[in-house]
Amino acid sequence: MTVSGIQHRELDVNGIRMHIAEQGSGPLVVLCHGWPEIWYSWRHQLPALAERGFHVVAPDMRGYGSTDAPEAVDAYTLLHLVGDITGLVTALGEQHAVLIGHDWGAPVVWNAATMRPDMFTAVVGMGVPHRARSPLPPLRMLREAGRTDYYWFHFQPPGVAEAEFERDVDTALRKLLYGVPGPQVDREHPLDVPRGGGFLDRLVLPPQTPAWLREKDIERLAGEFRRTGFRGGFNWYRNLDRNWELTAAWADVQVRQPALFIAGSRDPFIAGRRGAAMLKHMEDVVPGVRTQLIEGAGHWVQQEEPERVNQALLDFLLPLHRSRLH
Repeated sequence: MTVSGIQHRELDVNGIRMHIAEQGSGPLVVLCHGWPEIWYSWRHQLPALAERGFHVVAPDMRGYGSTDAPEAVDAYTLLHLVGDITGLVTALGEQHAVLIGHDWGAPVVWNAATMRPDMFTAVVGMGVPHRARSPLPPLRMLREAGRTDYYWFHFQPPGVAEAEFERDVDTALRKLLYGVPGPQVDREHPLDVPRGGGFLDRLVLPPQTPAWLREKDIERLAGEFRRTGFRGGFNWYRNLDRNWELTAAWADVQVRQPALFIAGSRDPFIAGRRGAAMLKHMEDVVPGVRTQLIEGAGHWVQQEEPERVNQALLDFLLPLHRSRLH
């Protein structure tokens, strides 16, 4: 399936073959999707930004869609993911870019901004605030806090989560995109997985598909994951502690570039006391960050409220363009 005006090609990037969708010309803006997504999650942003004078590129990230998915688990560290994006900018013949990342794509762009401030002139994170490097590896910290039901642990054993999600790809994606927490969900810890249960067991489907999601959108995404499986995306989670080890050199580096954070007000990642604390802490590691919460939207904010997100992005990007930061 194609989206009008969007072009597709493949590039050799950082030792892998990367598929990209692109539109427009001008200063480069790279859109980094999260889990479990593909370039298509940015279908509303590509034309909106291109029409206002930007060269917008949305890759299938490592392990997703038509981009290569290396077999080794340790081929999915943050250093690989940041390396992919820096390599993509170079492969496109550019020296600078603005980065926008959603979900897992947000940690990629936050870290890219700290590692390569010479290349990345501005950064937008969606859904996942930037955080300082923790004092201990994240899984160890959760384990010592007795939080072994947190979903990160469910994703660690190779093959377990894959089997759960690949059993019925269509239903799995529907639950992720618009399922609601069931009555058994711990409201204080909504991302915990019950012992002996699965991640998807927490979610139930409402009777109707939401207005922002069309059946052909679900089929576009489901068709890709039926073809590729989910292993590549889960491998990102299997490097959480390894990422902690590898990023020690940037432990105290702040994001000094112009920065914007966007999230839906109903996103479970930023809801409640824990979310409020994360947003407050982000101000320490991203001085001057602007935060915009999209009222009523959930985690898939750029798909749920594309016009409001696009306007927020343009309000951020256009002054940078005019000031010739690129």
